[in-house]
Amino acid sequence: MSSSDQRYILLNVFVLILIGLIAVYSSTSIEFPEGKTNQFYYFKKQLLILTFGIIVMFIAYKLKLEFFRRMALLFIFISLVVLLLVFTNLGVTVKGATRWIKVAFFSFQPSELVKLSMIVFLAWYMSRESFKKDSFLSFIIPICVMAVYQFIFLMQPDFGATISLAVLTITMLFLGGVPLRYIGGLSVFAVALFAILLFAKPYRVKRLLAFLDPWNDPLGSGFQLIQSYIALGSGGLTGVGLGEARQKLAFLPEIHTDFIFSLIGEEGGFLAVLVVVLLFFHLFYRGVKIALKTTEPFAYFIVCGTTLMITLQALINFLVTTGLAPTKGLPLPFISYGGSALIVNMAAVGLLLNVAKNQEGFVNQMVDNSGSYEIKKFKRVKNLGGTRQWQRAFGYRFCSALRYKRDSL
Repeated sequence: MSSSDQRYILLNVFVLILIGLIAVYSSTSIEFPEGKTNQFYYFKKQLLILTFGIIVMFIAYKLKLEFFRRMALLFIFISLVVLLLVFTNLGVTVKGATRWIKVAFFSFQPSELVKLSMIVFLAWYMSRESFKKDSFLSFIIPICVMAVYQFIFLMQPDFGATISLAVLTITMLFLGGVPLRYIGGLSVFAVALFAILLFAKPYRVKRLLAFLDPWNDPLGSGFQLIQSYIALGSGGLTGVGLGEARQKLAFLPEIHTDFIFSLIGEEGGFLAVLVVVLLFFHLFYRGVKIALKTTEPFAYFIVCGTTLMITLQALINFLVTTGLAPTKGLPLPFISYGGSALIVNMAAVGLLLNVAKNQEGFVNQMVDNSGSYEIKKFKRVKNLGGTRQWQRAFGYRFCSALRYKRDSL
């Protein structure tokens, strides 16, 4: 793997961060927290968080992947403990939801850490020799782990995190070669459970109805989405100009966090929105490119998981702000104001760069450690039982698979 992938990923991420810093300043320069009179308050706080995020990214980049493999179970345990802290005196309740913990001046949302920990856990779990992709037991174990976290999310409540973790986990299991009959069966059960949970809380029903017809309650449940439409529609092709957005004047709630994409559309127009979408698409492309050339299973799943975590959240944010999905409390990666998501996403980028840096070393290390392996190229893997228990690409096509040599069997 050439160093060009690392450079492109870094450039991509820091362009998104720069866009985010500009958008955060624009959306918050006229709104101060109680007792603050500095228009740079949010901007400086985001810069401080970014500095810490860069340090975390560098650590994730420098540590050997073997460290993360060995610490996978510890990471998943730590994330569970941190998640449970929201129900202690450290927990912070905002608008009826207890999703944060506060230590000194810093608030952290544990659900972001859970997603990254789940990626490392699944990468370790599915790369083990004992993982049998056709075994129902091998399938149900990570599902049970996921269910524990989802139960805690629903107690907070955090419906968005519940769905995000489910999509991430199921997608990674699919890439791990789990039979579609298991995934399909679970999906039917999940849809039924989703419907029950949806109608269990009136505010969730209101969000769904607002998504289907926001003008039915324009001053209530549909207000936020309508204001997002107005912001995006006002931008036109080139936008109203940097700092000139009107929807940030207390019209569009959460404009510096969940709906910052609408601000970009209003001030930068369709062209700015297109740039942001293309940057995330390019990041996804680079992640897929690295994954398809990765021959070590743990590293492969790390790349798949981190790439999916970032780009799926971006996609959901795009769909929500444009009215193509019900409103969820999910920020836009690298752009929205907030520390938890930014720090965790920077750690994910560090892991992605770590794999890109060590591509050639993976193959050499495995060959040195055991002469019973060889790398082969397959245009289509027909004998799934002959692959080393992980799925390489949609439809099992154009993939690289690590197999036992025939004479070693």
